[in-house]
Amino acid sequence: MAEISAAMVKDLREKTGAGMMDCKAALADTKGDMESAIDWLRKKGLSKAAKKAGNVAAEGLVGVTVHGGTGAVVEVNSQTDFVARNPEFQDLVSKVAALALKADGNVEALSKAPFPGVNLSVGAHIQALVGKIGENMVLRRTAALHVSPGVIASYVHNAPPGSAPGLGRTGVLVALKSTGSADKLMQLGRDVAMHVAAMKPLAVDASGVDPKIVDREKAIFEEQSRASGKPENVIAKMVEGRLRKFYEEQTLAKQAFVKNPDTTIEGLLKTAEKDVGAPVTITGFVCFTLGEGVQKEETDFAAEVAAAARS
Repeated sequence: MAEISAAMVKDLREKTGAGMMDCKAALADTKGDMESAIDWLRKKGLSKAAKKAGNVAAEGLVGVTVHGGTGAVVEVNSQTDFVARNPEFQDLVSKVAALALKADGNVEALSKAPFPGVNLSVGAHIQALVGKIGENMVLRRTAALHVSPGVIASYVHNAPPGSAPGLGRTGVLVALKSTGSADKLMQLGRDVAMHVAAMKPLAVDASGVDPKIVDREKAIFEEQSRASGKPENVIAKMVEGRLRKFYEEQTLAKQAFVKNPDTTIEGLLKTAEKDVGAPVTITGFVCFTLGEGVQKEETDFAAEVAAAARS
């Protein structure tokens, strides 16, 4: 039987993040073979993670990365806000966001991408951390934007204290197409990205709104207008007016700019063209807000304590 030295245990701990006794047991069971010991711990980590997989993960962090004309945003969920303040988890999200630049919005491709320094894929590394930290964690989604010529501007909101740049509870990317000054475009783009974070538009303009959403709104407007008892030709005009108002409220181009409600976003761009030195067009935006759409568990703390006492 191979002798298991303290240096071997230390090396395995650094590579896997597992506990000292688990590392020692893994090396003993695999006769000191480091790669086999890593697999042994991975299997044990995955086993622990499986027990956590049913737990709702609606906390965590959104991470944003921009490089040249490409930007990417990711959401990595945890069960509690406490884990989101963990430096190791923050480092994970930052590195996953950087890797997302090449995944082009494909969460499966991102999950399979090699995670730096651990000889594991992104997905496998997250599962290993589940076993180590003791909470369910999920790479939930990713998206990417590209523009040329122009810039990708970003904004993050509610960043954890002391965290690296690009991490928060809301992350926004905005693509501005223009041949103008990159510095001026970036300043403009950040203002637009902050607006998106605050106002949550559905699309850049009317053409980008999901037709199903438009049909649903139109049906509601028609029913409300008919309740007035007006003739059909008047009702048609009432519906048209309400749809116009809907687009003003829900599309980025028509929304009143949050920092200056006297102008719209499209008006802001038009005014900025002189400063930028060329026409500016918003070709797309992405806004991720942590946990949106996730059904959070409602827990009764007193009942949990009583159940634990009975077990």
